[in-house]
Amino acid sequence: MSTENRYVNRELSWLRFNERVLQECADVTVPLIERLRFLGIFSNNLDEFFKVRYATVKRIVDAGAKLINPLGLSDPKALLDEITSIVIDQQQRSLDILTAIEKELEINGIHLVDDKNLEPDQAKFVSEYFVQQVSNVLMTVILQEKTPFPTLKDTAAYLVVEIVLNSVTNSMLPLRRKPEVRYALIEIPKEIDRFVVLPNKHNKQCIMMLDDVIRCNLDKIFTMFSHKKLNAYMIKITRDAELDLDNDVSKSFIEKLYSGVEHRKVSDPVRFVYDRNIPQSTLKFIKAKMQIENTDSVIPGGRYHNRRDYMGFPSLGRHDLLYDRIEPLPIKGLDMEGSLFKQIAKRDFLQYTPYHTFSYITRLLKEAALDPQVQSIHITVYRLSRNSQVAAALVNAARNGKKVTVVLELQARFDEQANIEYAEQLQTEGIKLVFGVRGLKVHSKICVIERLEQQKIVRYGFVSTGNFNESTAKIYTDYTLFTAHRPILKELSKVFDFIQTPYMVQKYKHLIVSPHYTRVRFEKLIDQEIASAKAGKPAYIKIKMNSFTSYYMVDKLYEASRAGVQIQLIVRGICCLIPGVPGMSEHIEAISIVDKFLEHPRVFIFGNEGNPLVYISSADWMTRNIENRVEVGCPIYDPHVKQELIDTFEISWSDNVKGRLLVDTQQSPYRNNGAAPVRSQYALYEYYQKKLSESN
Repeated sequence: MSTENRYVNRELSWLRFNERVLQECADVTVPLIERLRFLGIFSNNLDEFFKVRYATVKRIVDAGAKLINPLGLSDPKALLDEITSIVIDQQQRSLDILTAIEKELEINGIHLVDDKNLEPDQAKFVSEYFVQQVSNVLMTVILQEKTPFPTLKDTAAYLVVEIVLNSVTNSMLPLRRKPEVRYALIEIPKEIDRFVVLPNKHNKQCIMMLDDVIRCNLDKIFTMFSHKKLNAYMIKITRDAELDLDNDVSKSFIEKLYSGVEHRKVSDPVRFVYDRNIPQSTLKFIKAKMQIENTDSVIPGGRYHNRRDYMGFPSLGRHDLLYDRIEPLPIKGLDMEGSLFKQIAKRDFLQYTPYHTFSYITRLLKEAALDPQVQSIHITVYRLSRNSQVAAALVNAARNGKKVTVVLELQARFDEQANIEYAEQLQTEGIKLVFGVRGLKVHSKICVIERLEQQKIVRYGFVSTGNFNESTAKIYTDYTLFTAHRPILKELSKVFDFIQTPYMVQKYKHLIVSPHYTRVRFEKLIDQEIASAKAGKPAYIKIKMNSFTSYYMVDKLYEASRAGVQIQLIVRGICCLIPGVPGMSEHIEAISIVDKFLEHPRVFIFGNEGNPLVYISSADWMTRNIENRVEVGCPIYDPHVKQELIDTFEISWSDNVKGRLLVDTQQSPYRNNGAAPVRSQYALYEYYQKKLSESN
């Protein structure tokens, strides 16, 4: 079979994932304001796609090289053109969806007004708001023919203002046939909320975009020009987000990274989005000044860009237009009022956020900070929240004399600046910082706490599928295992040893660790299921992860399918595997779940002849996770936790409300299997509620 029929192109698969997000925007069963917020997620995803994936292909085009990929595309420019075509279609449908949502908002008493339909008292409010809140922070540049175009910020929104001047009336001069036109550029300030809530009137809640507040007040900005009219059209660019680090040996890694982040601000543009109503003469002027190339993705849009800001659309107190809030639950049997160390010493516990509260992680770290018997804390950090309780607990531990080692991944994409700032803060507190492994990102989510008990060092810790970030834990689903299992914790300590001395490759009996062992260990587990199937025994593999792009692992599952292994895949994002193809993948089913929470955990279940082997991991099956990162997969030995993971997988697999079938088309149809409706995220919350009510 040709490679064209064996895999889905990675970039096109990613666009299919964002198509599923767009489905949520269009789903009338989703609360109205939540649909707007999904529109913001769709837009934000698209920004990141162009900054990273599109930019990578564009670099290949610019280099004049052939694109090496399993689809065998000899012309990478063709892929860029296909991406642009799909995105233009998605953008248009997103605008149509937005129009429909705005009409429904009006039915519900919420009106989005612009500069053309303000009532007099509203116009007065907007004028005063502009003078008091906006005018002083505006950055406005007059564009000159012979002066360089200003450097536009990545994904910032700008208004291109067309200033049509009054005709010259001096009798000594002939009248111009065409009025003179000047151009200016206004940056939409990020420090002001994009949505301006106007005073209520006649039981109508009116909201105005900040862009339109500026449009209403253009005459206050350009008083120095005698103008006939002022028109404003929005544009934005997306820049290549790849970090280029220099090789200057005299610079520290932090200096190099900081320099790379700064360079990213002026890197090459890869997408240019403009208001489709902009006059061609104005568009031609702007493109010429910006030196937009043919390989750049030029996309006509609507009146407003940066629709990612809809993620922050105000709630307006309208709980009827929002998801019902769920209160995070406690973990059954793990009492936060008692010592967590004493309880974890007896058995393992599983935290599944946001169904469970994230507070167990910070509670354990705070207990470790104060416990006189705790000697040291080792933890990996990838992304922290803005005001991180995790960081505060680590600082508190250091101040109490504990030896604290933080492996801080400075190259966490788009969080580099925040992590640099945390590095400076933690270093001033005497915390030992390790900046990962040269050539490898440290993406594992692990912590080991050493405690002196009866003159012996006893280890406690946790392994997670997600970041130690209390903010994202409210919307990302992730597993965290709390354990005192000696062999597991001994091997977690080996991972920290490897990170600090990477020339010493460790060996592991229990953990599955990248970059040295992940592929071979999973290959062995798959081979065991293949052997069982060939022997006529039941054989199955159940996997839940974010992305699946490793063609080697795709081929391995194809091999398992041909042997008769039953395979169930839940993949939220990119999936390069094509399920259900006779002779190749007929025993593979694959779904994706997009709902209220972002599905983020990685769990792997292997039948093992009736005694399932269960792992959680920080790693997806992507080449970068398997070969170019430090990742940790952890076996689950506690029978209660193992069953809990199997149960939660089965609940997710049964989703026929928000589950979509992963098929080899741009659309992902909803999974309608005729069974009673199951919306897994709500069913999971009910599962944990029921566990709390059950007797031990």
